[in-house]
Amino acid sequence: MTAPDLSRIDVIAPNFKRRLSGVTSTVVRLVPLQAREIGIAAVAPEMPDQVPTIPPARLVTMSRKGPHGARVFHARRNIEMIAGLALKHLLRKKLRLMFTSASQRHHTGLTKWLIRRMEAVVATSARTATYLEREATVIHHGIDTDQFSHSDDRAALRRSLGLPENAAIAGCYGRIRAQKGTDVFVDAMLDRMDRDPALVGIVMGRATEKHQGFEADLKARITARGHADRLLFKPEVPVWQMADWYRVLDLYIAPQRWEGFGLTPLEAMACGVPVLATRVGAFEELVADGTTGALVPPDDIPAMTRAADALLSDPDALTRMGDAARTHVLTHFRIEDEAKALIEIYRALLAKG
Repeated sequence: MTAPDLSRIDVIAPNFKRRLSGVTSTVVRLVPLQAREIGIAAVAPEMPDQVPTIPPARLVTMSRKGPHGARVFHARRNIEMIAGLALKHLLRKKLRLMFTSASQRHHTGLTKWLIRRMEAVVATSARTATYLEREATVIHHGIDTDQFSHSDDRAALRRSLGLPENAAIAGCYGRIRAQKGTDVFVDAMLDRMDRDPALVGIVMGRATEKHQGFEADLKARITARGHADRLLFKPEVPVWQMADWYRVLDLYIAPQRWEGFGLTPLEAMACGVPVLATRVGAFEELVADGTTGALVPPDDIPAMTRAADALLSDPDALTRMGDAARTHVLTHFRIEDEAKALIEIYRALLAKG
């Protein structure tokens, strides 16, 4: 995509890190959608073609004012808040500074200082808002419910992905590391697999170099229990292929020990798959316990094992929960609603001139 004309841009969404992250995913999902309603561009070293993007160096040379006076500078990291403050106070750019926080931990002194200088603050969950020492608007992340939708022929989809058509299949997707609780999922699956010869489990994701020993230990435990042919490790796939890997599941498990927000339960539920999750991140605000899935305490392997066993033993309940999960996401977690709520804040800031 050709870089947009900065003279037409009212909102700047910086994403200064090259590596894939939750912030990168958020910018990639939201900016093209928001660009239909308001002049917005990402500022990043690299973005997919569908995202209107301006090179970071252009921030220095851009005009002092935007098309309607000030521009909104929507930061999601400390480095981006710092950049916004430097542009505003050192280079005299007319900016309205905004920050979105997904963190659920006590902030450093620097982060607190930066947040106090923002004109608007958004929290991605009510729990996140409790860690902010100032007023914040809670706006949950949303999901593209057209991209993430249920399958009309799950048996055919399973065949196409090389999976058994009639087995119960549970999945756990994302980075492979202790923080994400991949070992909790493995232990719950191994316990059930000892008693259920038809159960299949899928771990999909990547272990960075630091966590490859953790992954190797998991695979060794699975092999030692004799279930390496049914508890499968799959490599990451592009985001546009992820929906199919949710659609083949009977149950999605999010066993994290810690999480900032966590999109995977929403993606699974949008595909009509019930979710068993730990009470971390925003999961208590996303999963309706007993209706769209179940919630258990974090780092409690016996509780996770019991809950997984109970859900997988009741296919009718899983079907009801899957239907309820899709409806729940359509009602409360559409990406269009997230985009609209953010645009309302942008416009309120721009109205100040």
